[in-house]
Amino acid sequence: MSMDKYDAIINLPHHVSKTRPRMTMYQRAAQFAPFAALTGHSEALCETARLTQQAKELSDSECDNLNRQMALLLAHIQEHPHVCITHFVPDPYKTGGSYVTHSGILSKWDEYEHIFTFDDGTRIPAGTIVCIHYNEPAQ
Repeated sequence: MSMDKYDAIINLPHHVSKTRPRMTMYQRAAQFAPFAALTGHSEALCETARLTQQAKELSDSECDNLNRQMALLLAHIQEHPHVCITHFVPDPYKTGGSYVTHSGILSKWDEYEHIFTFDDGTRIPAGTIVCIHYNEPAQ
């Protein structure tokens, strides 16, 4: 390719628009800045990297101990005891979940749905509980 075919235009003055203002160097550079071709991609990577746990299955002795703790707790529920309950919360977006410990004043037990409710409104299904810390009141 020879330069001969561009000789007619190579020395022409730069075009200046009569209707549009001249762009700053920053505005010109912004035209060539990288753009998010894959919107949500970084959020998807973060979500994939977020770890979850699988719900563990309790042994027979752990189940027996937990059942005793629940029975003791239910016997004293009218006293609104302060308890610490660790339970499994399923993840709404992926397989697995996490173990959460909630501490507070227990206000009621729903016999029909098998849910403990705390005075702050937190509801914990009995089937998700793995550990209860409760000190029985002195007699």
